[in-house]
Amino acid sequence: MPSFHALVYGRLIDALVDARKSAKLTQEEVGRRIGSRQTFVSKFELGERRLDVAEFIKVSRAIGADPHELIRQAENSD
Repeated sequence: MPSFHALVYGRLIDALVDARKSAKLTQEEVGRRIGSRQTFVSKFELGERRLDVAEFIKVSRAIGADPHELIRQAENSD
C-alpha cells in the first residue's frame, strides 16, 4: 500500500494535470511558459520525474492555478 506521502503527491500531480486541462493548455504550452520542453511536463505528469516545491509553484502559476489551493485539494481528497 502506498504511503500517505505518495498518495498526496499523486493527488497533487492529478490536480495539476486537471488544472492544466481546464485552462486548455497543452504540455508544450506549459513547457514554453516555464522555459522547459514538453517532455519535462510529460515526465512529471506521468510520474517518471518528481517536481520539487519550487518547480510545483512555477508550473502552477504558469497554468493560472493557485498552488496553495492545489495542495489543499490534494490533502483533503479521499
